[in-house]
Amino acid sequence: MSLQIAVAMIERQGEWLLQLRDDIEGIVHPGTWGLFGGHLDPGETPEQALRREVEEEINWVAGEVNLWFSHQEPHRVLHVFHVQLTAPLEILELREGQDMVLADLAALRSGAIWSPKRQERRPLAPSLQLALDHLERQGRPAPSASPHP
Repeated sequence: MSLQIAVAMIERQGEWLLQLRDDIEGIVHPGTWGLFGGHLDPGETPEQALRREVEEEINWVAGEVNLWFSHQEPHRVLHVFHVQLTAPLEILELREGQDMVLADLAALRSGAIWSPKRQERRPLAPSLQLALDHLERQGRPAPSASPHP
């Protein structure tokens, strides 16, 4: 059975909310910029896992989430959701990771994003690069049909 992961491309006005992963040996892609999300727990759907992870990681309850695409590898399935950031960045509480930023497409294309907290540029995690590649090939995800308040 494949490992299943759900992550979110959280967007606000053409910028994407990124998480700088901790510099902890043994975690997946330490010290790189990635997307908020994580593994599915037993019995969870990808959407349920995404909602749980986002709330755990930044203390935010997402409104509408839309599956953007899934990517299957031999031992892993990555579910990438598109979510509109409806809360001010200042009220988000980073509970996992070293930093978070909103980055535009030009910054993502550069391959490394500046961390205000670390005062250095860090590379993109492979899952974020995969989402960026998908964005470049397929274009932006469709906006939500009926935004939640």
